[in-house]
Amino acid sequence: MELSSLAKTWILDIDGTIVKHNGYKIDGKDTLLDGVKEFFYSINPEDKIILLTARKKENIKDLKEFLKKNNIRYDIILTEMPPGERILINDKKPSGLLTAYAVNKMRDEKLTIKYIVNKEL
Repeated sequence: MELSSLAKTWILDIDGTIVKHNGYKIDGKDTLLDGVKEFFYSINPEDKIILLTARKKENIKDLKEFLKKNNIRYDIILTEMPPGERILINDKKPSGLLTAYAVNKMRDEKLTIKYIVNKEL
């Protein structure tokens, strides 16, 4: 992915994307997936991070503590999301810059989203 140098909004699902899917139910705790720390460290501090989950609000306290302990930063966690598709719709800038991307990764696999920042975009 080739991205501009503008500040970005990152929207990530939690279970199966950054932690083991349903690990908090199956194992009694969350487990960070491989590559997650490196990916989050690569995100510009000016960017915003929104996390999505189907988890109920009452299950979020432990998750927030887990994320803090693992230095996974975020700005917002949206809970009780439906389990179906998540659809992002955004307008294209007059310059032609695309302002929306979607990535599907294999559940519970390493997070290896590669991108470069092109300062000319």
